[in-house]
Amino acid sequence: MWKRVFSVMFLVLIIDQVSKIWIKLNWTIGQRTPLIDGLIELHFIENNGMAFGMEIPGSWGKIALSVFRIAAVLVIGLYLRRIIKDKEHPGFITCVTLILTGAVGNIIDSAFYGLLFGRSSLGTVAEFLPEGGGYAGFLHGNVVDMLHFTIRWPEWMPWVGEGRGEIFPPIFNIADAAITVGVIWILIRQKTYFAKPVPEVAETSEMKEGAEDQEASTQSP
Repeated sequence: MWKRVFSVMFLVLIIDQVSKIWIKLNWTIGQRTPLIDGLIELHFIENNGMAFGMEIPGSWGKIALSVFRIAAVLVIGLYLRRIIKDKEHPGFITCVTLILTGAVGNIIDSAFYGLLFGRSSLGTVAEFLPEGGGYAGFLHGNVVDMLHFTIRWPEWMPWVGEGRGEIFPPIFNIADAAITVGVIWILIRQKTYFAKPVPEVAETSEMKEGAEDQEASTQSP
């Protein structure tokens, strides 16, 4: 099971970090291009805080969020170790692994990107290891987001359809997607993942006596 866990973690982290670094070193803030027209696009933004662009304002808010993330990763990591030891459902273990890996992916951004990269801005692509240092200190870096669903509500739908608003406007990244998939799949499969084991039927005295009588009859000449 550990082999599967490390494989999932490695694959998700590689895809997450490669996509973020590529965007960071090649795109300017606000740059966008469609991947599938009417469904999803690449749209580069950075945020100071939580998943899907949410944030806690201020420097201390940033530190508090980073410390919370690190504490959450430690707790989830210990929980993952326990459920592997207890041989829980492999699907459930994979979902917890996705949640843990997504959290780690965003921690890497906030912890190190401010030290390693220059600032991204309108019309300016960030540099890697710029002279004079990066744009922020340890745990003060921004999280790179680039995935954006552009699908809109149908025009005929009351209230939301009239303005043709987007069904899911937040911009996110692979780490956010890993966390979301892990949580949603646990909710969908909870009856399977948390099913109680069927207790073994206790052997009654009548069953024992019947078995002994049957054994005696088969041994008699």
